[in-house]
Amino acid sequence: MDALETRELRYFLAVAEELHFGRAAERLGMAQPPLSRAIQQLERRLGVRLLERDRRGVALTGAGEVLLHEGRAALDASTAAARRTRRAGGADRPDGPRDRLVLAVKAAASHELLRKLLDAYLSEPGAAEIEVLPCGMCEQPEMLRDGRADVALMHAPYNSLAGFDSEALMTEGQIAVLPAGHPLAARKALTMADIDDIPDLPPARWPNHGTYPPGPGPEIHDQTQLAQLIALGRTMAVFPESARSWLWAGHTAVPLTDAPPVVTHIAWPAHSRSLALAGLVRTAVEL
Repeated sequence: MDALETRELRYFLAVAEELHFGRAAERLGMAQPPLSRAIQQLERRLGVRLLERDRRGVALTGAGEVLLHEGRAALDASTAAARRTRRAGGADRPDGPRDRLVLAVKAAASHELLRKLLDAYLSEPGAAEIEVLPCGMCEQPEMLRDGRADVALMHAPYNSLAGFDSEALMTEGQIAVLPAGHPLAARKALTMADIDDIPDLPPARWPNHGTYPPGPGPEIHDQTQLAQLIALGRTMAVFPESARSWLWAGHTAVPLTDAPPVVTHIAWPAHSRSLALAGLVRTAVEL
């Protein structure tokens, strides 16, 4: 039996990500016994063991690891198809159908490029409506995969472009954003080694796939929180040069002389056939 139902995938992914049937059942809003039976039935249908269960807990088998990876992609594709179909038909808005693209952008990055792109595209005859969707540090790829966005401005090397079509638009240096009163803020330039381990100024930590990297710096939930914590002298962050546009009076930006350049790309799902999207990409490349 090669066919899988989305319900089965949701059940399995919850258990595979939690590695605990009780927590997975709570996350799914169901009782544990039917969840256990559903996973056992899935294993029988596929003819493989997906999970190892013992008194120490739950662990993925090699086959389970494969289904975890493939299942996420399959559910994302199913969700994306539903979201984009509803958007194309106007079912997600009260005023009915109209060409509309959702553009995911990292908050505060590439501000001037984004402004020029929107101005240029919206002056084109028959331009689609553009909804700008600000997001966190590494959220654009996930938004493209699950259909929350149709197109994104992404930043290599921080964002992975794997699985997407893309065009490079701009290359820029990086800056360290520091509290204005910090001693390093008086420097004309810094190196990555200078900011690698500042005892009183741990770097901010952004989530990636829902988890935060280890470290002493504060866990950041949004751009406003980060801006305030920098101004208060609690953290620092590294951004592309274009992030200067959102700095507060309590911030200082210092160029990083040896940081790798950041390349801003416009990226979209490789299978897209949207004429509106093609027009937006063409405008971006011609800027």
